[in-house]
Amino acid sequence: MLLLLLLLQQLLILLLLLLLLLLLLILLLLLLLFLLLLLLQLLLLLVVLLLHIYCYYNYS
Repeated sequence: MLLLLLLLQQLLILLLLLLLLLLLLILLLLLLLFLLLLLLQLLLLLVVLLLHIYCYYNYS
């Protein structure tokens, strides 16, 4: 009985650790997605800026 309880406790700890790991992974993925979106936004801004500069020099 005591052995079973101990085993159950270890299993629970393992499960909790796995859950924590999964949570960390999800957070990491979200951070990555956020950084990717930020990068995309910066790239878009750069393209718009370059277009503005090109048009300005073209028409002046």
